Amino acid sequence: MASGPSLLRVIGPAGLTAIAVNGVIGAGIFVLPATVAGILGEASPLAYVVAGAAAVLIALSFAEAGSYFDRAGGPYLYAREAFGPFVGFEVGWMFLLGRLAGAAAIANAFAAYLGYADPALSLPGARSIAITASITVLAAMNYAGVRYGSLVVNLLTGAKLIPLLIFVAVGLFSIDVRSVLPAAPPPLAPLREASLVLLFALGGFEFASVPSEEVIGSRRYLPYATVIAIALSVTLCLLIQIVCVGALPNLAASATPIASAAQQFLGPAGAALMAAAAVFSTTGTNSTILLIGPRLLYALAAGGQLPEPLARIHPRFRTPHVAVVVFAAATLALALSGTFVTLAALNAIARLLYSLTTCAAVPILRRRTLPEVRTFTLPFGSLFPILGILASAFLLTGMNQSQLAVGLAGLLTGAALYLLRRGSPPVKVDPELRSPN
Repeated sequence: MASGPSLLRVIGPAGLTAIAVNGVIGAGIFVLPATVAGILGEASPLAYVVAGAAAVLIALSFAEAGSYFDRAGGPYLYAREAFGPFVGFEVGWMFLLGRLAGAAAIANAFAAYLGYADPALSLPGARSIAITASITVLAAMNYAGVRYGSLVVNLLTGAKLIPLLIFVAVGLFSIDVRSVLPAAPPPLAPLREASLVLLFALGGFEFASVPSEEVIGSRRYLPYATVIAIALSVTLCLLIQIVCVGALPNLAASATPIASAAQQFLGPAGAALMAAAAVFSTTGTNSTILLIGPRLLYALAAGGQLPEPLARIHPRFRTPHVAVVVFAAATLALALSGTFVTLAALNAIARLLYSLTTCAAVPILRRRTLPEVRTFTLPFGSLFPILGILASAFLLTGMNQSQLAVGLAGLLTGAALYLLRRGSPPVKVDPELRSPN
């Protein structure tokens, strides 16, 4: 690919952490308390402990893998360098499909929350306008510069965390925490089921690994941003569940668990505050996806695995402008057509695939990198990557046939695209990697 303008490194440690937090705390947090309570009852907080522990194990492998690169791509890049271009492309392709489906679903959730605030906005025409406006505005900001995209992510992270922190702080003093403690250990089967649901929901921290080419000191700061984000997110989600269990006797039946719980101890103003938090949360998560999604397209194209125009950088704005337009257009089409529902099952398979490959890649990347070049190395040898692999394999046991079928279709489509692009220029090896042999 011809030399030309490069991406700008302007995202700092705080912005990087905000990207990871936005990936985890999205629209799902506003319905998860009821979903998990429906499976596990009042013992539901225990599922957050189990799922949180597994999520941390996987996140630690992402932290070390990210410390070896300062280029865009995240899980795609790790898999490609460790296992070759085919595996890398499959991981990148599935990651991309999952993000497209996720962004389209969240845009619809955003419109639904607006409709909750003003019923007139729930009408089909108004709903379509809201979805189009949200995606177009966020895409325009990311087109105009990564500074704007990152700033929006930072602002919306604060806008959604502040109401949730108020909810937890007031809620913990308004309930009898002792009543939340289960009288006996819950049965293993529902605990496993609830933990599986949560482990998928607690993903998203890996978003921070994708735009590394625009991060200041990415190899140094990405590991810490990842660990801080997952620790903060798991803790906050656990505390929210505790408050919801203590405040709502019939939590499992609630369609708006956080808003309904807030109304118990904050009144109607509290419910309105949580509705506003939901709007900020959905917008914040989509602002993150519309930042990282184009960077993944850019990385795949820069590696010769997607058409070259997707890797072009705008000479003035220094953004992958073609990739931004393509990703936003595809998201909007899926959101308005409703076809994202078909792709929703890909999220589970995609997350399983890149969790497995990233954990497995860590020992390989570590062996290829001289000790003096490493910036973050997990202790105890390969223990944490192995535990991450086991946690990911545990997820596989919870897949249903529909998810497996959709995942297989996605992988086969990716394989066909890979074969079509096989004659493209070879992938360059990251210059930071130095083999000790």
